[in-house]
Amino acid sequence: MADDKAKEQGEHHKSRLAEEEPSPILVPRRRLQMQSRRDFLLYGVGAAAVAGGFWWLLPGDTHSRVLTPGQAARLDSLEARVGLTGGRKETLLGRTLTFDDDVAEALYSPNRIVPTYAKSQITPNLRNNYGGGTPDPDYIDDWTLTLDGLADGKQRKLSLHDLSTRFGHHEEITRLVCVEGWSAIAWWGGLRFADLLRAFPPMPGARWANMESAVNVDSDGNSDPYYVSIDLGTARHPQTLLATHQEGKPLGVEHGAPMRLIAPMKLGLKNIKALTHITYTVKEPADYWNERGYSKYDGV
Repeated sequence: MADDKAKEQGEHHKSRLAEEEPSPILVPRRRLQMQSRRDFLLYGVGAAAVAGGFWWLLPGDTHSRVLTPGQAARLDSLEARVGLTGGRKETLLGRTLTFDDDVAEALYSPNRIVPTYAKSQITPNLRNNYGGGTPDPDYIDDWTLTLDGLADGKQRKLSLHDLSTRFGHHEEITRLVCVEGWSAIAWWGGLRFADLLRAFPPMPGARWANMESAVNVDSDGNSDPYYVSIDLGTARHPQTLLATHQEGKPLGVEHGAPMRLIAPMKLGLKNIKALTHITYTVKEPADYWNERGYSKYDGV
C-alpha cells in the first residue's frame, strides 16, 4: 500500500515537471531600443578608435599623399593636443619591434632545419642586392678576416688560404628571403660558422657576433661600413655558413666576395656580404638596419 502511494506521488511529480514549460521573459521594447543604440554607439566608438590608431601609425608620407597640407596641419595639431606625438609613436613602434624580437629569439630552436632544395630548383641569375653600390674588387687580393673578442684575448687575422686549408667545405641549397618581399633559391659553399667558433672560441659570457664589412659603399661609391648583430645560437646552427662559393665557383664581388654570411633562417639583410671583421661581445652590438628602423632579430 505504501509502495503504491509512493509510486503514485512519483508519477504525479514527473507529470508536473513535464507539464511545466519555461515562461518567456518579457523585456520592454524601449529597453531593447536603448540597448541596441548603446551597442551601436560602443561599436562605432571602438571602430573609430581602431581606425584612428591605424591612421596615427601610418608614415607621414602616406598622410601627405592623402591629405592637403592644411588638413595634415590641423590633424597634427589635434594629435599633439591629445598627446599622440611623433616621438610617442616611434617609442610604441620600437617597443613593439623589441617585443617581437624577444618572442622570436625565445622560440628559436637550433634543431629547426631550414628546407633544402635540388640543383634543378636553383633560381637563375641571382640578383645583386647590395643596399648601396657594389664595392670595387681591388680589396679582394689583400683580404683578411679579423677576429676579436676571443677567449685568449688576442686578435686573429686569417687569410682565405688559412680558412680554406684549415676548415672543411660544406655546401647547401637554401632559400634566401629578402625583407623587400622577394626570395631566391641559391647554392652556397663554405665553412660552417660553428667550426670557426670551435677553433677560435669567444670570450666567456659572449652571446653575440658583431659582423662588419669595412669595404661596403653607398650608392655614390663612398665608404659606408655595414654591420649586423648575430646571436651565437644562430652562428652555431649547422646551416649557417661563412660562404666562399656560389654555384660551385668562388663568390663574385656582387655576391660578397671573398666571404659572406649565409644564415638561411634570417632575412637577407642579416646575410652580410664582403665580411671583414667578426667581434664577439657579451651585450648585443649595433645593427645597421636596426638603427634605421628595422627589427634586430630578422628571423624568417
